[in-house]
Amino acid sequence: MNQLKYTLLICGVLLATTLQAGRPKITINPVTGSIASITLSDDPTGMNWLLATDGSQYEWIQENYSWGLGYLTVETDSKRDTVRWNRPLSLSADGMEAVYDAGGIRVIVSRRYEGDDLVERYTLRNHTQANVTLRDIGIFTPFNDNYPDAATCMTQRAHAHVWAEGTAAYVCALRMGAKGPHLGLALTRGSLHDYDIWERGQEKGNSQTRGVIALGLPEQTLEPEEEVTMEWRLFEHQGWDDFEQQLLKRRSVLARCNQYTFELGDTVHATLESRYKLKKVFATAHGEKYKVRLEKGRYRVDIPVSQPGNFSVIFHYNNGGRAVTELAAFNRFDELIARRVEFIRTHQQMKRTDDPRYGAYLPYDNETDSLLLDPNHSCSPTDRNEGAERVGMGVLLAKCCQLTGDTVLLNSLIRYTDFVRNKLQDPDYVTYSNVTHNSYPRAYNYPWIAELQLRMYLLTGQTSYAYDGYRTLRTMFNKFGHGFYAIGIPVTLSMQVLEKAGLTQVRDSLWNDYAAQAAQLIKNGTNYPKHEVNYEQSIAAPAVQFLSECYLVSHDTACLNEARRQMPILEAFCGRQPSCYLNGIAIRHWDGYWFGKSERYGDTFPHYWSTLNASAYYYYALASGNSAKTEEARQIVRNNLLLFAEDGKGYCAFLYPRLINGQRARGYDALANDQDWALVYYLLVNKNI
Repeated sequence: MNQLKYTLLICGVLLATTLQAGRPKITINPVTGSIASITLSDDPTGMNWLLATDGSQYEWIQENYSWGLGYLTVETDSKRDTVRWNRPLSLSADGMEAVYDAGGIRVIVSRRYEGDDLVERYTLRNHTQANVTLRDIGIFTPFNDNYPDAATCMTQRAHAHVWAEGTAAYVCALRMGAKGPHLGLALTRGSLHDYDIWERGQEKGNSQTRGVIALGLPEQTLEPEEEVTMEWRLFEHQGWDDFEQQLLKRRSVLARCNQYTFELGDTVHATLESRYKLKKVFATAHGEKYKVRLEKGRYRVDIPVSQPGNFSVIFHYNNGGRAVTELAAFNRFDELIARRVEFIRTHQQMKRTDDPRYGAYLPYDNETDSLLLDPNHSCSPTDRNEGAERVGMGVLLAKCCQLTGDTVLLNSLIRYTDFVRNKLQDPDYVTYSNVTHNSYPRAYNYPWIAELQLRMYLLTGQTSYAYDGYRTLRTMFNKFGHGFYAIGIPVTLSMQVLEKAGLTQVRDSLWNDYAAQAAQLIKNGTNYPKHEVNYEQSIAAPAVQFLSECYLVSHDTACLNEARRQMPILEAFCGRQPSCYLNGIAIRHWDGYWFGKSERYGDTFPHYWSTLNASAYYYYALASGNSAKTEEARQIVRNNLLLFAEDGKGYCAFLYPRLINGQRARGYDALANDQDWALVYYLLVNKNI
């Protein structure tokens, strides 16, 4: 039964209005007219899907960031002003309609329930006497996307998967523990264009919070009293499959492609799905218009890929509807990787014999076209030095050398591996991030170096390399115990190499460590311990991968069952948006600060560690026989090729939002740093190496 609880005035204090007339229950702030909380009727956990905007969750997030408030830039012939709306001129008794002024623009926000849906309408009306252009329009939608700890995240936090392009825009918010009900947003009138992120910074939650999301509207030019309207619906759903069906039920459409990153000569197979008959449907790409055909209830177009670069296939329908897909094309994937490898060998290896980093692969500044030799003035020198994640360059080159047998490349690798063993490790295999050995102890470094050493055995046949890999891994377990969720522990590779090298005794010793580690991961379940971030995709992915690899060695069904149980939690990090930047790419939003030249927090789509999902899917597919996960893995690693250029340069991150903290953001960070792990996992998934 519909219930309305109206605002009360008790002892002079305004109380929030709580409204329950559908699945999403909302609380209205009587001061701002904004939504203060959203809960779901069928949710026994009582999760609030929104950040608290009263300073109680994060002291710097106050009510001016509440849902439905926003900002815009107003331009006339004589001036330009950026303004916000955060106090209503009028507010209805039930809180469901608010009128604001934003620099002469009337912002009218109305809310109503239709069935189980909450419907919100935003109208921007030019209340001035002049023609105005509205730019950088944003509406705050502060989804509760942050990481206090794993236990809280499982039931009380959400991954917000945003698709803010065109008239088929949406947000699929998934509870981080992957169990429904979840919250969805479907645009049903008007258009969205990009999104922004606010309140990010080292002193504002650092890596532990995504910040405040604001959905963007396209630029508008309005004559006096002219207006533009946008409307969306909020609803409950049970996961991605159900979310997509709920979108279609609400008269939205779904654009999809067979893949989102292509080689020249491929064909884009793009489809548009609708449950209702559409009018005047056609597609455009590269400025050309294409006819579509109706197949099995979906409109389809096939477009040959004839030029490299980024492009869009856009479905046009119903005289103004635009369903957008974001795509990318390269000449040849294998050639792209080969050029990247050659660039590392020729441009990123320290060649000065008088430098203690001789032989090291170093970060590269793409703006100055030079090695980054002194990271000490950066926010985090240890994330820009000669060790740690940069070992990914060595692993990539070793894999490519296995495929090609290139002796010039092998000579470079021998110098590099000698540097790693003698400058980043001490005689007892204690591993450091830099040559001065003054970095803090870091378990992550060990499996990366071990993989390099194990692959050097496969390249040279020298047993010492295999033994080095063994000792490196054993030292990690001795120093950090069994329970650190290290990235990329090479379970199957180490067992195969040590067997091939005849080191069966040490192989069995190492397996005992693996078995103890697996037992601890199974015991922990989804109660993931905090690592460098309180909770993140690169904690869950190593768990699934490690357990899957252990099953491949031991056939212990306990390992496979636990990997299967944790898989939905790992999948929840990833979206299905029709974009080469977003499809299959796990949510990450801090690496641009720690590893980039720009030192900026904010969504990084893609970021190379999203390929950890691909690696986990790959090994899980081998263990379970679920071949669909292999194709998902290929989609992820293809889309991560966006971090590389045809000239061989790499980029550590792509900042995807339009604005971050009000500053222009969308684009590549200029530093080539640690992105080559994306190619390491590309080769795993596509070359089985």
